[in-house]
Amino acid sequence: MAGQNKAQQETVGRVMHEFKHGELETSHGRKVRNPKQAIAMALSEAGASNQRTEEQNRERLRRTRRKERQADGRQGETRAELYAQAKRRDIPGRSKMSKAELSRALRS
Repeated sequence: MAGQNKAQQETVGRVMHEFKHGELETSHGRKVRNPKQAIAMALSEAGASNQRTEEQNRERLRRTRRKERQADGRQGETRAELYAQAKRRDIPGRSKMSKAELSRALRS
């Protein structure tokens, strides 16, 4: 890939910001401490890796953007806040639901 488009640049910037502040984690939940690993993760998430095909890169970027949109939608809401919304909407079984289940029930 010759250069990065704006969406890819933003994604790389976000991942590197997370690394700089010690918030970047591997898929196993361990903190990333190696800058080269952080760069590889950033390029992979942004769909700008030279190790993947153009089609794989496009899919990676789509997946990352979808994940970011979902996180923005329910960001900052605690389980208690979700429970209060479910209570107002009288969703049955809400007391035994997890945060993810409450979020899913409120979306439908």
